[in-house]
Amino acid sequence: MFAHFPFRRRWLSITLIFTLWLSCHLIFTSCNPANFKTQAAQVSQWVTTTLGDPKTFNYAFNQEYPHVFLFTAEGLTTLNGMTGKIEPALAEYWDISDDKKLITFTLREGLKWSDGEPLTADDVIFTYQDIIFNPKIPTDWKDGLKVGSSGAFPKIRKIDNRRVEFTLPEAFSPFLYTSTGPSTNSIGILPKHALEASLTSQDAKGNPQFLSTWGTGTDPAKIIVNGPYKIESYAPSQRVVFRRNPYYWRQDSQGNQLPYVERIVWQIIESTDTMILQFRSGGLDTISVTPENFSLLKREEKRGKFTIYNGGPEFNTNFLSFNLNKGRRNGQPLINPMKSRWFNTLAFRQAIAHAINRKAMLLNVYRGIGTIHNSPIDPQSPFYTPPNKDVKIYDYNPEKAKELLLSAGFKYNTRNQLLDADGNRVRFTLLTNVENKTRVTMGAQIKQDLSKIGIQVDFNPMTFNTLTDKLSNSYDWECYIGSFIGGAEPHDAANVWTPDGGLHVFNQKPLPGREPLIGREVPEWEAEIGRLYIKAAQEFDQNKRKQIYAETQRISQEYLPFIYLVNPLSLAAVRDRLQNVKFSALGSQRGALWNKYEIKVAE
Repeated sequence: MFAHFPFRRRWLSITLIFTLWLSCHLIFTSCNPANFKTQAAQVSQWVTTTLGDPKTFNYAFNQEYPHVFLFTAEGLTTLNGMTGKIEPALAEYWDISDDKKLITFTLREGLKWSDGEPLTADDVIFTYQDIIFNPKIPTDWKDGLKVGSSGAFPKIRKIDNRRVEFTLPEAFSPFLYTSTGPSTNSIGILPKHALEASLTSQDAKGNPQFLSTWGTGTDPAKIIVNGPYKIESYAPSQRVVFRRNPYYWRQDSQGNQLPYVERIVWQIIESTDTMILQFRSGGLDTISVTPENFSLLKREEKRGKFTIYNGGPEFNTNFLSFNLNKGRRNGQPLINPMKSRWFNTLAFRQAIAHAINRKAMLLNVYRGIGTIHNSPIDPQSPFYTPPNKDVKIYDYNPEKAKELLLSAGFKYNTRNQLLDADGNRVRFTLLTNVENKTRVTMGAQIKQDLSKIGIQVDFNPMTFNTLTDKLSNSYDWECYIGSFIGGAEPHDAANVWTPDGGLHVFNQKPLPGREPLIGREVPEWEAEIGRLYIKAAQEFDQNKRKQIYAETQRISQEYLPFIYLVNPLSLAAVRDRLQNVKFSALGSQRGALWNKYEIKVAE
């Protein structure tokens, strides 16, 4: 540095540099989560992180991951992150009739909510009957419980304070899986005594007050939960602090109350680079490891006193998707009709798939730490079928992409720019969330790849909140890079694949209470995938179910509502002072650690 400064300016430069360093040091250390503990309250805690603010404190409306309910909520059952087996949670055990149509859950004795009120069968009835089965409540939980082609819900009956009985209209193999709470983003039990009034009262538009109840502006003391932790405080763009729930039901083998750790700080850090800085400085105890920072962190394991855990490929599908919705709202099409014609042309989507160099993405973006993906079913799922002659694979082939486009009526001008049949330049906007550095890098590569076949991509990373509003509310988007968290049970994605599902983003139906769409169309292939998901849920023979899901893989790869990209490995760095860590891709929960109630902190 000094070689570039005249000698007489060196002292001034040194002083200025020292002043800037000292200022940055003071700012950084004052914001460091490690300093969150005060001298007056030295309690056991561990600090983890997330990219963005929570969107809701009402579990019925959650559409994000990770989320606060990983800490605060439980279902009747749970999924063991190591074995993948369904285990008892709020329900101590359950009985299933021989015909698989009657399931009786028995709750644990003495269950309580975080405010000390009893948790009984009335809360289970309330959650299912008054919330999920209520047509005025737009919760994604509905999609997982619609049984058969009729989409009928189970009937639920209270036997006594500890027992509830579900009667299914027909055999429904995923039913138990839908009860596993936040371990699989499934149904968690909500408190009747705290929320019942919000269902019977209405807002100015005649909608239940429940729709706006427990937003993120709610006093945390009023949010009643049944999980290992309750929300103690929330500072937007800073942190969510969770405090041990004194009424949580779990105990260890010696009868000690769980969880062991008194407090968890969920630091909100909107930059993965800043996350790494804070982890390396000791401010964070757990962090998701990305391909960009793996090598750096791996070298520092011993010095930094942490361990990088590898759970194998993530239960996560990264994809590029086009908006195929032909609907109109208030007389205006959601998508420019010219672009809608492009997006709904099968050869166009297949050309895009051939034009994306996923091998280069794996090597350059993911540093080889991941796998190329070709299926809506996670490879770790027992229902996954490896690609075969019946399932299309879109290898990188720009010339093949051009052939497909020319066969569909597109053409090239003298500058090798792609035009449609009417001479319009093919150009569209690609979105993703700016907080995710990996996706931003993926988007930059896709922009470059598609330019090689004459397409201009306007890449526009934006905040996660803005993106989710476009996807789930305004539907004002053309193309985006996103991901879905998966699991061992494919029916988890019923709300993605059924045409009326709450996450059927590529051709979304308006949710209750939203402005209607006119002219939305559901093509036969799209409807067929929905029917196959219903059929698979009716089948209990695992081999037959696998065959049905294999057909959904074939159709989805043929018609490409999602162009699958690269899946990362499930990696997390965890401080060695955190004990009893059990890590797997199935239960990694982005550094939140699925067995958080068993975690101990060695100070």
